[in-house]
Amino acid sequence: MIEVLVTLVIIAFGLLGMAGLQMRLQMSEMESYQRSQALLLLSDMANRISVNRTATLAGSYLVDPASPLGAGMTCPTAIATQVQRDLGEWCNALQGAAETATGGANTGAMVGGRGCVERVGSDYLVTVAWQGLTPISAPPASVACGAGSYNAAAGSPCVNDLCRRVVTTLVRIATL
Repeated sequence: MIEVLVTLVIIAFGLLGMAGLQMRLQMSEMESYQRSQALLLLSDMANRISVNRTATLAGSYLVDPASPLGAGMTCPTAIATQVQRDLGEWCNALQGAAETATGGANTGAMVGGRGCVERVGSDYLVTVAWQGLTPISAPPASVACGAGSYNAAAGSPCVNDLCRRVVTTLVRIATL
């Protein structure tokens, strides 16, 4: 009888370990999904800027890191110019408008996705930021998009931008 109880205890600990492993795998899968969505949206905006690469049009794409497009923001609705349409579509995509749940809520992008376009010399730095699930190292201070927007309450592990994730790319506009 004692052998059966010991066996049951060992099996219970093994099953608890497997459940913990499954949870970690699901979190890693979600982090990977969010990163791939962010890279797609980053590439989308970089391509839009490259298509409208004249100096006056490319400069119209600037989005200040202090007021990024995306989660929690009102997306631009003007469609008079290609730049206005591009920014509105990118904002909607950052909010997850590509996929909706049964109730109509947007679910197609990262958690709290935000996007910025900054001028760096004669180039454009495109950034997508989002909320990660677990704390890791904070992005560099030079990447301001979404800074301070993903901090949780005191005592949470998500403080000092440890849960903020960012991807960036530099769009170079040639002077012809």
